[in-house]
Amino acid sequence: MVKENLADVERRIQEACARSGRKRSEVTLIAVSKTKPVSMIEEAAAEGIVDFGENKPQELRDKYEVLPKNLRWHMIGNLQRNKVKYIIDKAVMIHSLGSVELAQTIEKEAEKHDLLMPVLIEVNVAKEPSKGGIFPEDAEHFIREVSVLPHLKIKGLMTIAPIVGKPEDNRMVFRALKNLSVDIDRKNIDNVDMSELSMGMTGDFETAVEEGATFVRVGTGIFGERDYGNKA
Repeated sequence: MVKENLADVERRIQEACARSGRKRSEVTLIAVSKTKPVSMIEEAAAEGIVDFGENKPQELRDKYEVLPKNLRWHMIGNLQRNKVKYIIDKAVMIHSLGSVELAQTIEKEAEKHDLLMPVLIEVNVAKEPSKGGIFPEDAEHFIREVSVLPHLKIKGLMTIAPIVGKPEDNRMVFRALKNLSVDIDRKNIDNVDMSELSMGMTGDFETAVEEGATFVRVGTGIFGERDYGNKA
């Protein structure tokens, strides 16, 4: 199942790139493996997938310990400050930075390990009360505030779009994030690089690619429905 699903997702990414005049190499597929067993991750890795996303720090840590070290782990879910220590030397990127306090904790833990942690600023484009992240109008101020931390490297923006009936309904959300990244990039803020846009999931990743996503986060489309009773 994983092999066939990956082939379908890959085809759809390629077609979305073609429609928007982009190179396939501009888009990284993150296989969201939360709640999925190690065996399914191994299936995906056998098909050439190296980027995996986890929502829970402990799950990322536990899978990191038992799987090959060439895999790249992305922390894509809500990250509590007291859990940063579990993933600081294991994740290649944190996609969900949305508070100064969390940034300060990441800085502190990264300094302990003498590493530079790439982060994406989570932006709540649709201003949904149930979602975390910074509102678009607050993004520049927030970025300026956390960009002074020497062990963080701001690499771009991330958003979790609303659950909608049609992927097209999220096009303006993705376009707004892209436009915001361009605006911030023009400010030439030290230690800020707007090269990455993490947006689009199973239901709308093709639209996200058309609007400039460099990371798409696909879980159900690869691994099937989540089984919260069956973890690593």
